[in-house]
Amino acid sequence: MARYRPNPPPARDGLNPSCVTVAAGDWATALEFFCQRFDKVASSDWNDRFAAGDVVAEDGALVRADSLLNKGQRLYYFRNVPDEPHIPFQERILHQDDHLLVVDKPHFLPIIPSGKYVRETLLVRLGKTLNSSTLAPIHRLDRDTAGIVLFSLQPATRNAYAALFREHVVSKTYHAIARWNPELSWPMQRHTRIAIGEHFMQQAEVEGVPNALTTIRPLLHDDELALYELKPVNGQRHQLRVHMNALGLPILNDGIYPVLTPEGSAQFENPLQLLAKAIAFTDPLSGEARCFESTLRLSALSTLQKDSP
Repeated sequence: MARYRPNPPPARDGLNPSCVTVAAGDWATALEFFCQRFDKVASSDWNDRFAAGDVVAEDGALVRADSLLNKGQRLYYFRNVPDEPHIPFQERILHQDDHLLVVDKPHFLPIIPSGKYVRETLLVRLGKTLNSSTLAPIHRLDRDTAGIVLFSLQPATRNAYAALFREHVVSKTYHAIARWNPELSWPMQRHTRIAIGEHFMQQAEVEGVPNALTTIRPLLHDDELALYELKPVNGQRHQLRVHMNALGLPILNDGIYPVLTPEGSAQFENPLQLLAKAIAFTDPLSGEARCFESTLRLSALSTLQKDSP
């Protein structure tokens, strides 16, 4: 039996369509089906989407509100994206080949659509810039963190790159600015167990078998602040922020650790001082040694360098 291969329509403005399979039910037209399937969306909204050509069959034909559908039929529809806050910082493409895309992500820009951000995400921006509907991030950074992000351009080779992260054979280097403490023993390794904290937005160190290892060393400092190099082996959520906070050295401008601030209180002029500075690995396709370094710079670094002994 031939393997089924989806045939979605191309992305629009970087946005890929969603897919739904027609199920049996008490409906007569496409509009009635969509209103039953997505009962939290107003029928007037679906009417507008049908009129705008935002619902498409696999053969590319537009689906009208009064179209008759068949059970098992696959339909594609484009989301109605409301206005969202503009993020006034621009990503930069550092490398592109047939399989791999390397990008410098600015602070505050989410990687994938979630919550109130859809168009103002790195994935959608890049999809629009490159006119690509096959882009996918190979790993993630927090919205608050800037720096190097890898994307896969080809579904056929995506897993080969993703396996590098699963098997922890990628060397990741971060820079962070936090309070200086000369009384701690430098450099150090923080090897602890990280799990969900008291609030779902926070992680915490807990008792148990360690699942997060980070090497930390200061690169320069003055009497108050230091620039730290952080090299995580694992990829636990908020790992670097949790480890620095546990040392009593929360990263400068962190709105989650040690105190969770209200959503929307982050200020563009005070970004989290955490940067994914460099990434290195052996390319799984070519065997070539790869190393990519961010061109971004932590904003507090200028003051620190000026005051350092």
